[in-house]
Amino acid sequence: MIVRTFDVVVIGAGPVGENVADRAVQGGLTCAIVEAELVGGECSYWACMPTKALLRPGNALAAARRVPGAREAVGSIDVPAALAFREAAAAHGDDSGQVEWLEGAGITLVRGHGSLDGERRVRVTRADGEVETLEARHAVALTTGSEPVVPPVLRGVEVWGSREAVRATAIPPRLAVVGGGVVGCELATAYAALGSQVTLLVRGDRLLPSHEPVAGELVADALRAAGVDVRLSTAVTDATAGDDGAAHLTLDGAGSAGAVLAVDRVVAATGRRPRTRDLGLASVDLAQDEAPQVDDTMLVDGTDWLYAVGDVNGRALLTHQGKYQARAAGDAIAARATGTPLDDGPWGRHVATADHAVVPQVVFTDPEVAAVGRTAAQAEEAGLPVRVVDLDLGAIAGATVHAEGYTGAARFVLDAERDVVLGATFVGQDVAEMVHAATVAVVGEVPLHRLWHVVPSYPTLSEVWLRMLEQVGRESAQVRA
Repeated sequence: MIVRTFDVVVIGAGPVGENVADRAVQGGLTCAIVEAELVGGECSYWACMPTKALLRPGNALAAARRVPGAREAVGSIDVPAALAFREAAAAHGDDSGQVEWLEGAGITLVRGHGSLDGERRVRVTRADGEVETLEARHAVALTTGSEPVVPPVLRGVEVWGSREAVRATAIPPRLAVVGGGVVGCELATAYAALGSQVTLLVRGDRLLPSHEPVAGELVADALRAAGVDVRLSTAVTDATAGDDGAAHLTLDGAGSAGAVLAVDRVVAATGRRPRTRDLGLASVDLAQDEAPQVDDTMLVDGTDWLYAVGDVNGRALLTHQGKYQARAAGDAIAARATGTPLDDGPWGRHVATADHAVVPQVVFTDPEVAAVGRTAAQAEEAGLPVRVVDLDLGAIAGATVHAEGYTGAARFVLDAERDVVLGATFVGQDVAEMVHAATVAVVGEVPLHRLWHVVPSYPTLSEVWLRMLEQVGRESAQVRA
């Protein structure tokens, strides 16, 4: 058996694993990264990049149709060209560019399935059956991401997970999307624009339940306007494959009790779980079906050598947040290995403090949803003194020239005692780029009196910040009076 030794071994070569390895190498350590599939991971080939490319043609066409003069010049989506654009965004499934980057960064790539084989040991099984052992002098990092959860009730039919839906080569005439979270809403948006008759089946009473209610409301309205049959409070109770090749879904709830829906394809968008199975966690006395618990440096509880970074630790299942964790973890590994002082207090160099209450996220539906920090409900549950400011984003001057009939909303969640922003949500066309300013305000705890000096350009959507400040000022004046 081949045995090689490195300072650090990383299992999983997605964006998170790449960043852990890169930071460790920049800290002076040697590092091997193990990958059984494509270097670049889920985000590059089956999620973030191809998903956004799949959505972009429809969103761009809808945007053009909202502008007089432009709407008269546009036609319909060229589906083959749209799918080709998606494939280009996914590098056509070719990871050679990512492999070249690893080589340039001084990171050793080991192809195969990696699993723990005791403390600081990783067993790698290659596609040809050969087995290799990698030993880590200082640390092993698990960066294996997450995987979709398929409800047992759907096992009677062929089901697309997010991978299959995002990389499909043809557009099904009738599509059922089960789940009303981010993935479900984005896929419903994309496929409706590409020509599918989409039915969105949601067990809960609103879409995007982890966001402010207005986000789900406006996205539901837009999906219905785009021809999507949005069925809230509706569950699938049975799924069978028909002789006609269709999937037959029996429904319950919201007036659908006993109704049968026939579709050509079914997408399960019912959540994700950390990919921990087959990782050999039992060899180091950890539960194999649970996300490892970590501290803010991503060190697994009860160990001084094992790290779990990104989706696999269950903290914040977002690529950008995983990369943020990875930079902290890689630097922490290097610091511990070289005896450098560890800066692990809140907001320190070696921690991922923002995971707890300052996570930014964009839902690339039409309208987009961009949010960061706590929702009003979350702030209240945390016992914080909450002041909520709701605004009509369509009433902002920048919105009136951005699109005819612009529909949108903004909500600011403020700490009523400290006068800082705890969270912000924007819903509307092209709001994705607005979330970073809000993230800076929330992370920096910029007081409202200082935000009065942050002047938004006119006429832009960012003027919503001034409208918020004006409303807070007027309310304060009324209270004082």
